[in-house]
Amino acid sequence: MLHPFLAILALLLFPASAQAADKLVLAFGDSLTAGYRLPPGQGFAPQLEAALRKSGVPARVHNAGVSGDTTAQGRARLNWVLASLKAKPDLVIVELGANDMLRGQDPRRAEANLDAILSELRKRNIKVLLAGMVAAPNLGAAYARQFNPIYARLAAKHRAALYPFFLQGVVGDRSLHIGDAIHPNERGVSVIVRGLLPQIRRLLTTP
Repeated sequence: MLHPFLAILALLLFPASAQAADKLVLAFGDSLTAGYRLPPGQGFAPQLEAALRKSGVPARVHNAGVSGDTTAQGRARLNWVLASLKAKPDLVIVELGANDMLRGQDPRRAEANLDAILSELRKRNIKVLLAGMVAAPNLGAAYARQFNPIYARLAAKHRAALYPFFLQGVVGDRSLHIGDAIHPNERGVSVIVRGLLPQIRRLLTTP
């Protein structure tokens, strides 16, 4: 049995050992997770990390968002990103597909790439939250019918959690964008984080 004095000394020297290790969340996406044109500390990853800690979940959110990335580019760099981490993520938020859609690319290609990403994460036994996207109205109803169901279909196939629309509550409100009607500003990011937070907390605290 450890002497009380030594136990106290251990707590003073190694306080982290007395606490649960921080959860590691990987925000894997495009400019929407990268914090495009936002001041330091105001992007999705830092705001989510702050919100999780404030809610009582010690977590570190790693920003793996790359502006302009398509699902194909995300697929190509996934293994590199996972290898670069010092630990296995407790949760990966997959937020990709917006650039495929904005470029009018074949939704079947986006679905195949996301399918490969989810398959790899599932093989590694990593929890996933798939963040959905919806087609812009100017692409037409036919494109939307092909693109919009991708995320629910893949979430069901891989038994992944689904947040149907990453920009829920932000699209259409000019006060929440940086001025291009696409990318959220700091306030817009906070709306996104508030929407996602309950689901992310549940995923991180449920075995």
